[in-house]
Amino acid sequence: MVDAAEARLKRIRMRSWRRGTKEMDLILGPFSDARLTELSDRELDIYEALLAENDQDLYKWLSGKAPTPGEHAEIMGKIRAHHHI
Repeated sequence: MVDAAEARLKRIRMRSWRRGTKEMDLILGPFSDARLTELSDRELDIYEALLAENDQDLYKWLSGKAPTPGEHAEIMGKIRAHHHI
């Protein structure tokens, strides 16, 4: 039987790999596979909120074409560091 924490991580991984754009699949998918288990519950909440954002905005924030909103800055830093962006 899968516990609630495992089910949550599985759901987040799926949402990370099945984005609207292939670019974001390739950025968020590997990050989620490698780093989700290292995140605190608070960070997972923030990451889930990030996943609700539009892919075009996410890409602009990651590429530096637009400033990252404060509520997402910490998790975006972790994603950038994972990919050496």
